[in-house]
Amino acid sequence: MVFVFGAFVLGYDRQLKLFGLGLSVAVFIDATIVRMVLVPATMELLGDRNWWLPAWINKLLPKIDVEGHHHTHS
Repeated sequence: MVFVFGAFVLGYDRQLKLFGLGLSVAVFIDATIVRMVLVPATMELLGDRNWWLPAWINKLLPKIDVEGHHHTHS
């Protein structure tokens, strides 16, 4: 995506160049700094708290049993 948006910089329209440069820099920063550094670091620091779900949100979510452990046979 960095190269795709970076290719817009080669165009003739000034606004397209600015959007291309901005989007390519944003995608590059997101892919490198955020997803390769910040996300793993916070997951390591927070541990199990990383997967904490507030009780009020848990009440709103539907109960889905993907593996069927609680399925009763009649």
